[in-house]
Amino acid sequence: MRNKGLRTLLSVGAALAVIYFGTTGAEGGEDGVTNTVLLLAVAAGLIVWYLTRPASGKPVS
Repeated sequence: MRNKGLRTLLSVGAALAVIYFGTTGAEGGEDGVTNTVLLLAVAAGLIVWYLTRPASGKPVS
């Protein structure tokens, strides 16, 4: 992937998706964003950022 803006958008989108699905559909217990959901969202964003990095030796445009 060559576009840093698209890479950022995908990472933020992944994190927001984890937050959304982590807060909806809870059958009981706590409502809202918990620390665990935030940690998973950050991890998802970092994983997407890492997986969409450009090939080594090629500059990011």
